[in-house]
Parts: sequence; C-alpha cells; structure tokens
Amino acid sequence: MLQIRETYEDYLKAIYTASKKHRGGWVSNSEISNFLKVRPSSVSSMLYKLKEKNYINWFPRKSVRLTAEGKRIALTTINKYNNLKHFFEDVLGVDNKFELEELCCKIEHSITPEISEALENLSLKEIQENI
Repeated sequence: MLQIRETYEDYLKAIYTASKKHRGGWVSNSEISNFLKVRPSSVSSMLYKLKEKNYINWFPRKSVRLTAEGKRIALTTINKYNNLKHFFEDVLGVDNKFELEELCCKIEHSITPEISEALENLSLKEIQENI
C-alpha cells in the first residue's frame, strides 16, 4: 500500500470538499487557503507538489481540479473520517463535536484500509441490527 503524506490528504480532501460547490469541480487557491486556514503562499507551494504527483490538474495562478487519483485519495480519506466519527459518536457515545472532529482528522491518516473496512462493517452491522 502506498503511504500518502497527511498534508497531501488534507489538501486533497479540502479541494474535493470545496469543488462540490462548483460546476466542473474547479477550486481557487483562496478557497483552499480559507478552508485549511493557511496562507495562500503555502497553498501554492503544496499545489506544485500535488501536481507533480499527478493528484491535481493545475497551472500557476489558475484554478485547480482533482485528477481521478486525487479524487480517489480524497474520498478514501473522507470515508475514513466518517467511519471514525460514526464509531466514536454512535458506538462509544462521544458527544464533544469539536474534540471529535479534531481527533478523527488526526486518526484518519493513520488507520489502515483493513481497520477502515472493519469500522465500515461495524457500522453496516449496527444498521442491520436496528432494522
């Protein structure tokens, strides 16, 4: 399994989330900057790295859009986050939304696909038992 840097995942997730607001999925540097609460120069620096890895389509001073691989990584990261959030809220009964969001964001980068799948299966099993 290829290990992706946490910051790459964060940026790809931010681009994906922001792209849902736009037809065609194009996102500006400033939208990414605002979403991640980082300086625009930091965004530009990261965009060069993401483009080099073929995770985004982008030219300097233009909008950015995810490639198929970038979208796959973003969706995988979002899925991990959602599975963790569900586990903490619904299984463990954690109700501090701010702490939970921060915790899930940190853990989503570390869990393996097997653990993510187990969390997803746990969620499905719980849903089936409640039907």
